[in-house]
Amino acid sequence: MSNLKKYHFISVLVFLLAVSPQAYSQTASTAPEISGKPGGWHHVTVGVKDLDVALQQWIGQMGFEIRSQREGPDAGLAALWQIKPDDIERQAIVGTPGADLGMVHLVQFHNPDPPVREGADVFDLVPKNLDVFVENMPVQFKDLTAAGASFRTDTYSDVTTPSGTRFMEIHMHGHDKTNLVLVDTPNSKRPHYTAKGFSGVVQLITIAPDAEQEEVFYVQALGLDAHSKNYLKGPEIEKMVGLPPGAALDIRILGGGNAKFGLMEVVDYHGVEGVNRYPLAKPKALGTLHVSYFLDDLAPLQQRLTAFGTVFEKHESTDTLFGSGPSISFQTPAGLRIEAHLR
Repeated sequence: MSNLKKYHFISVLVFLLAVSPQAYSQTASTAPEISGKPGGWHHVTVGVKDLDVALQQWIGQMGFEIRSQREGPDAGLAALWQIKPDDIERQAIVGTPGADLGMVHLVQFHNPDPPVREGADVFDLVPKNLDVFVENMPVQFKDLTAAGASFRTDTYSDVTTPSGTRFMEIHMHGHDKTNLVLVDTPNSKRPHYTAKGFSGVVQLITIAPDAEQEEVFYVQALGLDAHSKNYLKGPEIEKMVGLPPGAALDIRILGGGNAKFGLMEVVDYHGVEGVNRYPLAKPKALGTLHVSYFLDDLAPLQQRLTAFGTVFEKHESTDTLFGSGPSISFQTPAGLRIEAHLR
């Protein structure tokens, strides 16, 4: 087996073992909120150097639609993020038609900080990948390549498991050092696609120093459900991922209720220590910064966070692109910022 084929096999194997049939069956995209527990996250915030360049990817190439946009300084977001109003120049929220979760909040900053993932190793602690499902991978790959998109490998993987499940996958280099994992499962479609054949963001992959601790936080404090847990190790994994002997991957997927977009995938690289880049993942940095949930009641979440020993910050009602009302912000044990806004 060639190195390229081996890489593809391992890449898809990681994806196959990470996801569960429950997490990827075709159901509604919005999970009910019960006692202040979230479904999937509403949007992921991504800092961009040029909003027009980012919109060309999400709208021009992938067919997402603009849900809302705003030009000029933003006092509400500035207060929420503890930056100056004129640090924010332009912003837009894009999403898949019909999907209320898994959207992307693109924010163009004035004199932005460097990309969070610039120069990062594969195992550095950082908000890493955005997973997007696609229809008809061969056509998508051809069209994206013709449009100037670049990829980690020169073709996509195409693997059929012994059970008959077929997966095609490729990593696409996005704007501002973001990484999009495009996945096609021909016999297991998503609920919503754009006219160009792309779904909303299914999940954010984050690298954590302790997957067990991160999962306990997501379940007990945030109120998510544990969808799957897998442990990958062995010489092939080490070789293909670029890990030292004895290293392994601990992979966990979490989400609320029946949410099919806005899930969290936590990856813990055992046997190797990465640089902690979470302190860099804050406005005005470029790239993936944090996720935001919408809740019908913030009090239960605050109670769970307090019981868990997590410090959170309360924010009074502020006007933002995604609504007005009180919110709270806090960090996971790994350091990922999470915002929860009253719907």
